Formats: sequence, structure tokens, C-alpha cells
Amino acid sequence: MTQPSWQGSGAPRPWQGSHAPLRWQGGHGPQAWPALGSPAMLASHADRERAVDVLRAGFGEGRLDKSEFDQRIERAYTARTVGDLALLVADLPQGPMPQPAPFTPVPRAFLAVPRPQTNAKAVGSAVCGVLCLVSFGLTGIPAVVLGHAARSEIRRTGEGGDALALTGLVLGWLSNAAWAVLVTLMLVAAALSA
Repeated sequence: MTQPSWQGSGAPRPWQGSHAPLRWQGGHGPQAWPALGSPAMLASHADRERAVDVLRAGFGEGRLDKSEFDQRIERAYTARTVGDLALLVADLPQGPMPQPAPFTPVPRAFLAVPRPQTNAKAVGSAVCGVLCLVSFGLTGIPAVVLGHAARSEIRRTGEGGDALALTGLVLGWLSNAAWAVLVTLMLVAAALSA
């Protein structure tokens, strides 16, 4: 097998035309570059650019020295067939090799703490407590009942919403106290007028 003039002298490299047939030729040599069609198919501009990308990645990883890289790039741009391009990149990985990232666990102090679910009775207690102001205290008793039930469930299950339950309790108790004072004043006024 004669070498073309561009190959120079020395031991043949896989991209310079090795004597062992490639896999697509039925031998056990380096695996052919993955391209569509047969090795004799004429190379397109996209095929050449793909081969140049592989060569650049190999050079960037330190697999090729500068002179060999320049020579292969020149050959890639003048390659006629897909088989010629396959020979240029046969001894390189088909792109940058992934480097395993070192695993460092995140300290617990920096992990996001999952927020507990808000207790539904606590929300109901807060809503009833706020409605006491508009409903003249008619929702005060439900606010107190829901607030106490919510606080006991929160202590037992660890749910969120303790502030909501406490808000409903305070507003509910204030509303009930206002009604108790109003009724007491009405009874005293009725007793004094009789």
C-alpha cells in the first residue's frame, strides 16, 4: 500500500491510512467515524465541520500536539470522502470526554428546609376572626372553636399555621368579650330601668 505525498514518512497513524482495515471495511481496526452513508460517499461541509469539531476537542484535551492538529485540520478541509474524515478522527473520542464531577454533599445548614403544610382549621379560624369585625362578632365563637382545634392539631402533627390560629383566637375572644360586655350592660340597663 503506497502512502500519499501528504502523509510524509514514519509510522503510519490511524488517520494517515493504517494497514489494518477499519470496521466498516470488515476488519477489527478502529471504529469508523459515525457518519451517514458509506465511506466512499463524498463528504459534505457539515461532515468536515463535524470532524474539525472532534479534532478541536481532542486538541483541547491534550490528545494532539499543535503540528499534528494543524495537519489534521488541513486534511479535514481537503478531505473528499467520509472515509477520509473517519481516518482523521479514528483515534480520538467523538467529542469532549466527560469528566466526573466530584461529589460533595451540601451541608445541612444550606439545604432548603421544607415548609410544613398550613393547617386548614387555622386558616378557618383566622378568616372567622377577621369576619368578626364585619359581622358584629357573629363569627367569634367559630373562630375560637377552630383556633383551639387547630392549635391542638398543630402541636400533634407539626403542621404550620400557629400564628393564624392564634390570630383567630384573639379576634374571636375579643369579639365574644365585647358581646358579653354588651349583653351585661343591656341586662344592667334593663334591671335599672325596671
